[in-house]
Amino acid sequence: MAKYFDVHPENPQPRIIGQVAEIIRGGGLVIYPTDSCFALGCQLGNREGLDRIRSIRRLDDRHHFTLMCQDFAQLGHFVHIDNSVFRTVKASTPGSYTFILPATKEAPRRLLHPKKKTVGVRIPDHAVAQALLAELGEPLLSSTLLLPDQDKPLTQGWEIKDELDHVVDAVLDSGDCGVEPTTVIDFSQGEPEIVRRGAGDPSRFE
Repeated sequence: MAKYFDVHPENPQPRIIGQVAEIIRGGGLVIYPTDSCFALGCQLGNREGLDRIRSIRRLDDRHHFTLMCQDFAQLGHFVHIDNSVFRTVKASTPGSYTFILPATKEAPRRLLHPKKKTVGVRIPDHAVAQALLAELGEPLLSSTLLLPDQDKPLTQGWEIKDELDHVVDAVLDSGDCGVEPTTVIDFSQGEPEIVRRGAGDPSRFE
């Protein structure tokens, strides 16, 4: 049965953030808010957590998981960014964008696209997500909470708890965070390719 935490959307209570971080460090799978939808998240090295996300969302091996990063410095440990891409990505973070980039050796191999050796990274513009990432001191392995039998992500924390009570360990709720996922930009070939249009304005990449 999942634990439910109600947290302030702009000034999240440190005690609650600490409790959720401990669940993650203990191998738990949590649902947390971002600036574009709720997300499933677990610790980077949590192989079982990754398998649980795949099972919940019914994902295949070609799915790009996202490393939710606190800041640009942290992001740079896990992906290669050349100078031309650097400026564009830096100008778009934090925000509702996911960038697909070539992975460094720091990125867990099982997260990478099997052929392209790429991984998705993003820096959320959301106080609760940022507080959780700061408490953890490392990225969260994440995926949008979009269930396979639904057209849009769930937006209400109590509804999410009812639906997924038996398959996650905690739900961190700070209110509705929308149904539009991130805009996904693939920079793996150098030039931007818009893979998915979402909450972030895609015009700067066109």
